[in-house]
Amino acid sequence: MTGLIVLVVTLAVVALFAAWRAKTDGRFRSRASGAPTAAVEPSPDPNEFEVPTAVPSLLAETSFDASRGERATLVQFSTAFCAPCRSTRRILDEVTELVPGVAHVEIDAEYHLELVRKLGIVRTPTTIVLDADGAEHTRAVGAPTKAHVLAALGEVV
Repeated sequence: MTGLIVLVVTLAVVALFAAWRAKTDGRFRSRASGAPTAAVEPSPDPNEFEVPTAVPSLLAETSFDASRGERATLVQFSTAFCAPCRSTRRILDEVTELVPGVAHVEIDAEYHLELVRKLGIVRTPTTIVLDADGAEHTRAVGAPTKAHVLAALGEVV
C-alpha cells in the first residue's frame, strides 16, 4: 500500500511539473526589475544633476557585438545536442527575414561558458531580445513560437 501512495504522489508531482513547463517554455519575460537601466552619478552640487550613462551592450567586449542589428538583435544560446535549438534557429532566421534591421546571433553555450555564467543562462535554447543599443529587453527559455518572437520584437522596435 505504501508503494502505491508513493507512486501516486510521484505521478502527481511529475504531472504538475510537466504542466508548468508546458505553460512557461518559450514565453518571453521582461528582465529582472532589479537590473540596472542607467547609472546616475551623484553630483557635488545638489542643484546640478549628472546625465545618466548608458548601459553597455550585453555583448560588449565579445566578438558578437559587431553582429548586432540596427534596430534589434535576437541572441540565441544553444548547444550541439539540443533538439529544440534547431527549431528555434529556424524561427529566429525567419523572423530576421521578415523584420528589417533585426539580426540573429547564435552563441554556442559550450564554447562560451564565461558569457553563459555572466548572463545567467541555465538552459538551452535561451533567446534574448536586445534593443538597438544592445541592452536586454526580454528573454525566453525554451523554444519560442514565431508569434511570441514577433510580439517581443514589437515592443522593442
